[in-house]
Amino acid sequence: MEKMRAWDILPEKLCRSHLLAEYKEIHAIWNVLTPGKKGYSEHPETLRWKGKLKALYLRHEEVERRGFRHNTTLEESLATGFPVQDEFLETPEEQRKILRKKGCPCRV
Repeated sequence: MEKMRAWDILPEKLCRSHLLAEYKEIHAIWNVLTPGKKGYSEHPETLRWKGKLKALYLRHEEVERRGFRHNTTLEESLATGFPVQDEFLETPEEQRKILRKKGCPCRV
């Protein structure tokens, strides 16, 4: 089972399947951190974005440039905090190894 994940790899390297899953996760994390909902609020993937909504917003924009858009947008005025994600559950290199093992079309 794939764990909840916002990747730390350039979106253009991810296959559509992983990119779509990440897009959904970004929205889930955003909806927990901005209105203060409880669901997944203690999940490590959510916790690493606390204080970094600007970085999460910017990641969302990067993913959208790959073509994932829908009618639910992130409110830019809520994008506060540090603009760079520098906390990882696995390093980007470890994430590339995970993706290589999946045999998907990700170009990592």
